[in-house]
Amino acid sequence: MKVKRLAGALGAEISGVDLTQPISQGLAAEIRDVFLQHEVIFLRQQPLSLPQFMAFAQAMGEPVEYPFVKGLEGFPHIIEVKKLEHEKMNFGGVWHSDTTYLETPPMGSMLLAREIPPFGGDTLFASQCAAYEALSDTMQRMLEGLRGINSSAKADVSKTREDRLKTDGKASAPKDFTSSHPVVRTHPETGRKALYVNVAHTSGIEGLTDAESASLLNFLFQHQVKPEFTCRWAWEVDALAFWDNRCAQHNPINDYHGYRRVLHRITLQGDKPV
Repeated sequence: MKVKRLAGALGAEISGVDLTQPISQGLAAEIRDVFLQHEVIFLRQQPLSLPQFMAFAQAMGEPVEYPFVKGLEGFPHIIEVKKLEHEKMNFGGVWHSDTTYLETPPMGSMLLAREIPPFGGDTLFASQCAAYEALSDTMQRMLEGLRGINSSAKADVSKTREDRLKTDGKASAPKDFTSSHPVVRTHPETGRKALYVNVAHTSGIEGLTDAESASLLNFLFQHQVKPEFTCRWAWEVDALAFWDNRCAQHNPINDYHGYRRVLHRITLQGDKPV
């Protein structure tokens, strides 16, 4: 197994691994170590069947169902993340951490590319550990103990779900999930601190007025996605990305109107942020 670092803040590409073959405990541990060190990992040329994709996910964690979109037939934990030729909005097309509106947000998410447009459709990732560590000591102290209010109904992201909910939505899903999480969370495995607010879901801060929340959050939203905290991934068919949702945000770029983009996604069970 070879590891190539992609950017200063986060991101690494793994080669020399064939995920169509059974994954030993030793190999799974090696991959997990690279994942924890780099926050997001990428593997090319992984033409996985649905059972093989599930097997890799189970080697990394515990798959869970996504709350709003139905899974594939026979594989309820695998959803399609797609934008069709006639659609203008892309699913989740804004900077975010996945489903922070849940009481127990996911540990991580995986995407496996099935159909890719001839150009565009890259995904950006941003290290929230690097973003936190770049703040002044005074700002870090000020953020300690604050809790963000997160909602699935915030307009920034709910519009990006509209096309998928029409075709693949779960009829039983509540219209709105809300939760409260620390503005700064401590990674349960690495011990690093990370910013844990995002423009898609965080609507306010407990104990602050709307004006106070807006001022602080707007600063953090701009700070946490500065170029020096990011890496960019250009997709190809059979490429796989696996990111740590506890400390990395992502943003799929919507620059390929008129073309189809289809990826399969698995979400992994997380823990309550502290």
